[in-house]
Amino acid sequence: MEQEILDELHDRLNQAFDAFKRETNKLRTGRANAGLLDGVRIEYYGQESALSGVSTISVVDARLLQVKPWDRNMCGPIEKALLAANLGLTPANRGDVVLVPVPAPTGDRRREMVKMLKHLGEEAKISIRNARRDAMDMIELVEDMPEDDVTRAKKKVQDTIDAGGKRIDQFIIEKEAEILEV
Repeated sequence: MEQEILDELHDRLNQAFDAFKRETNKLRTGRANAGLLDGVRIEYYGQESALSGVSTISVVDARLLQVKPWDRNMCGPIEKALLAANLGLTPANRGDVVLVPVPAPTGDRRREMVKMLKHLGEEAKISIRNARRDAMDMIELVEDMPEDDVTRAKKKVQDTIDAGGKRIDQFIIEKEAEILEV
């Protein structure tokens, strides 16, 4: 039973970390990243679709994204969707591809992104603390478990949570350095 609780805790920690990474990929660091366009939706044959579902998004160089639609007629609507997404990006329609230059953020914008990064990190830590609480409650509910085993299981849970927190902190440090890099 103890191992099942720890396995579920590991799953929840990995889910929290993956969600945190997905959210931080949306932060614009001044370096082109296909994840910047993840939230862009476009109407494709009468149905709302993700931009990545109707085109190929690639990084041409450090400051340029290329969106190549599968249907050439979609370049105009893709350009409009990128403008409407309010990402602070100005796409250029080249007929068969849409080029999206990624401008370097200002110093104030970089500091603002670091604050958002730390906020996202704190939300991820709250999520793993909730997972810890649930795991501790489940351990308490296990009947006929010796007190020493309960104490050992709680220590394992806490060690796992500490490792998850350090993993998030390390990612924040790396991402902050990337954001502040000029």
